[in-house]
Amino acid sequence: MNPIDLNEVLASFDAAWSPRIVTRVNDYDIRLARFDGEHVWHVHANTDEFFLVLDGEIEIGLRDPEERVVTLARGQVFVVPKGTFHKPSSKSGASVLLVEPAGTLTVGDVHDDVPGHVDVTTGHLV
Repeated sequence: MNPIDLNEVLASFDAAWSPRIVTRVNDYDIRLARFDGEHVWHVHANTDEFFLVLDGEIEIGLRDPEERVVTLARGQVFVVPKGTFHKPSSKSGASVLLVEPAGTLTVGDVHDDVPGHVDVTTGHLV
């Protein structure tokens, strides 16, 4: 076990919406992702999703049950509760740390059509 430099991990990839798994805590992945443009409306039926903005700004559209948007700046966190449809986006790009159970798909359990710029994955191990 050695310290992990998040800046080094972020410098190792450019692809938006293609998270990297930097470590695990119990059964949870700690992932780094680049957000740029829009993701896809999706829901995780059985798990919450934790977002921490490391750089930039993101928006998370929510349907809970009415549609609304939460804006997060650098240093802010937000948890999307399980069962809540959401759509992350970033107008000018952002770096985000995510915490989800290992094996969780980036597009959740139910989702809209997935555009080509969104990587359907459980994360890429660093």
